Amino acid sequence: MGSASFALRLAAAGSLPRGRDMAPVRIGFLAPLSGPESGWGRPGLAGAELWAEEMNDHGGLTLGGRTRRIEIVARDSALSPETTFEAARELIELRRARLILTLGGDTLAPALPWLMARRALVATLLPSDLGPDTPSLIAPAELHPLFNVTGVEWLARNRPALKRVALCAQTDSLGLPSLAVYRAAFEVAGFTRLREIRYAPDNHDADGIVAAMLQDDPDVLCWCSSAPPMIAALTEAAHTRGFRGEIIACTADDYPKMIARTSAGFMARYTFQFPDFDDPMLADTAFFFRNPRSFFDSYTRRFPGLWSAVSWEYASILDLWHGAAEVAGSADPVRVLSAMQRGQKMPHIFGPAEWWGAELYGIDNALVGDWPVVRLREGRARIAEFGSVLGWLGRHHEVLMRHMAELGQSWKHRARGKIADQSSSPSRIF
Repeated sequence: MGSASFALRLAAAGSLPRGRDMAPVRIGFLAPLSGPESGWGRPGLAGAELWAEEMNDHGGLTLGGRTRRIEIVARDSALSPETTFEAARELIELRRARLILTLGGDTLAPALPWLMARRALVATLLPSDLGPDTPSLIAPAELHPLFNVTGVEWLARNRPALKRVALCAQTDSLGLPSLAVYRAAFEVAGFTRLREIRYAPDNHDADGIVAAMLQDDPDVLCWCSSAPPMIAALTEAAHTRGFRGEIIACTADDYPKMIARTSAGFMARYTFQFPDFDDPMLADTAFFFRNPRSFFDSYTRRFPGLWSAVSWEYASILDLWHGAAEVAGSADPVRVLSAMQRGQKMPHIFGPAEWWGAELYGIDNALVGDWPVVRLREGRARIAEFGSVLGWLGRHHEVLMRHMAELGQSWKHRARGKIADQSSSPSRIF
């Protein structure tokens, strides 16, 4: 896409006619704002609202030579399936939202078929939602859980003596795809999978889970993509039980609190996938999401203590959507999606990326680029390297597909409603 990012167009916006009397362009936000997954909703909503405020302060969205304000309309997808469905109807039919931002997974499922039937443009943080029957559903920011392979690759290269891993994951649409990816990544890295604990999403017995994981004396504990409160509880339980190996997980939200509850030395052995945006390795890189340090500073000043893995993700989707809408000259969902996918390549949050996914999801609606591997150094999250997700997929696609199939997570298996075959691995279901 030839359009510059929002941050580079701010200076020019002030000279454009402003559509003060025109209806705003509305963006729907349909994600968990309550319950255990609210940690993947509220921080992201804060980032989206910050993005919209800054954009409106500089004129708004430029369409047809005029600028229009952006309005974020948020609804909670964690209340009930019926409430989620009605919220989706309200956002599209009454609010006329031109884009729906969502976490995806189980909380989106009640509304997704209806949204697709109306060709609504929906952006999910879970590419495992994608399928041939979701043509206007895109995953343009986070390739969860595929980017988790980069953390395992880093660990295998930099800690080669570690060969024994125990994993745990919740049995939902976030946990099972993540478990499949970590399984594949550890297999090709030469690890022995000692034990695998799958626990119900409403099970909060972190100490019991960790006790079971430690029975075979693993070198590495993997929390997969457990929810933020469970990540913290699992980490504290491992510390309490005297674990001295490495920990790897998708996220480490509110890691200062985890350090305070364990120790800096203990958390220095923790690998995850989401950096702070004041990281020096982001400062001089020409990402599509420009000036990440400025966004990070504004966010942490406005919302102290709320920065997390999702704080920037919905804002980055909005930046991509904004550029595509201005290229298309319209906020119409079909035209914006066409502008986004023109040429099959476009800038991604962490650099060049391409639309991918047909083999795994049945449709090329996931935007795939490099992804950072993050470690804690002197109490701060710092990028250790950027790993190539596409490179790993090119080498190990068949292994990944096997584990996805075993857990019923490929789009073909999900479409058939198959139950995962749990006989192929040392597992325990909590």
